[in-house]
Amino acid sequence: MIKLGGIAIIIITLLTLTSTVKVHASLENVKSPELVTTDTEGIAFFEGDWQSALMLAKKEGKMIFLDAYASWCGPCKMMEHKTFKDEKVIAFFNAHFINVKMDMEKHPEGERLAKKFNLTIYPTLYFMQYDEALIDYALGYHKPKHLLDVANSAEITFRKM
Repeated sequence: MIKLGGIAIIIITLLTLTSTVKVHASLENVKSPELVTTDTEGIAFFEGDWQSALMLAKKEGKMIFLDAYASWCGPCKMMEHKTFKDEKVIAFFNAHFINVKMDMEKHPEGERLAKKFNLTIYPTLYFMQYDEALIDYALGYHKPKHLLDVANSAEITFRKM
């Protein structure tokens, strides 16, 4: 029993270290001190500045997923604690997008992007290209299945461009 537990801990540790190394290796040419959160319990959100996120999306040929939220927003907190913790959502979003979580009322780019995309409700979930060209968006709280449907549709549209 004890040996099995020890082996499981070693395997989990090795898997965690391997995924962390892969994340950092893929970002080696982007210059920003803290680039990605390695939160294993949710979507990995980019932590650098907005321009660095756009550059990384261009470099990796991915879309930006922007979670436009406010700190006081109840549905935003539900998304964070439920939808963004769903295993299928985590796998799809981490594989297909540069994920950015932005408090639109506090972030330096928040006001500009809110005006540009006519933000009217929190959360608003944007799918866009590296040049800020909007591909799709979703308003309000979404359960995992519905968010995955929207994300998959946006990904298909993006790949056809």
